[in-house]
Amino acid sequence: MNPLYFTVWCFYRAAFCLYFRWRVYNPARVPSQGPVILAANHASFLDPPLVGAALNRPIHYLARENLFSVPLLGWALHRVNVVPVDRDGGGAKGLRAILDRLLAGAAIILFPEGTRTRDGQLQPVRAGIGLTVLKSNCPVVPVRVFGTREAYGRQMRFPLPRPVGVKFGVPLDFAKLREEAETCSKARLKAIYQQIADELMAAISKLEPYEDKETFP
Repeated sequence: MNPLYFTVWCFYRAAFCLYFRWRVYNPARVPSQGPVILAANHASFLDPPLVGAALNRPIHYLARENLFSVPLLGWALHRVNVVPVDRDGGGAKGLRAILDRLLAGAAIILFPEGTRTRDGQLQPVRAGIGLTVLKSNCPVVPVRVFGTREAYGRQMRFPLPRPVGVKFGVPLDFAKLREEAETCSKARLKAIYQQIADELMAAISKLEPYEDKETFP
């Protein structure tokens, strides 16, 4: 961790511990080194720092590329491992940036739903993450966050001191689908994208809070 990332990481760990009374489950399931995709549900702006603060390794995040045009903010975003992408987080440029980070051995958090939930329920998954997973050739860890919508939902101006939690699932390996994708038809390839996305959301949905004894990093 560079000094700025470490400072921000410490701030969020303290905030989640003291203000939000967080719970962290199974962080050891995330590989301590090497490339990995963290695929999480999305309920609040708190989700990315919550996942990052729960891990002892730095992770990389996505943000709209227009934010990087603000001089000081752009510099800070680069220093805390933020990847610039277009507004929807898609496109060849954004995918290339994500894959470059993974190729360098980084961990990166992605949200298969694409946007924050409005009603607290898991949303339909977008097939785009299937393409990223196929191209990345790395393990994918399903992640589920809890309580962040109640703590800092869409309509809230300030975060409330509500309990939050994050749970990490067993890493998923899509090696067989990657192998099939090398020779299959275009129609089947699109189906594989969706299949991967659906399997990821199914794994996320199965992560229930308070089943396991909490384990802090």
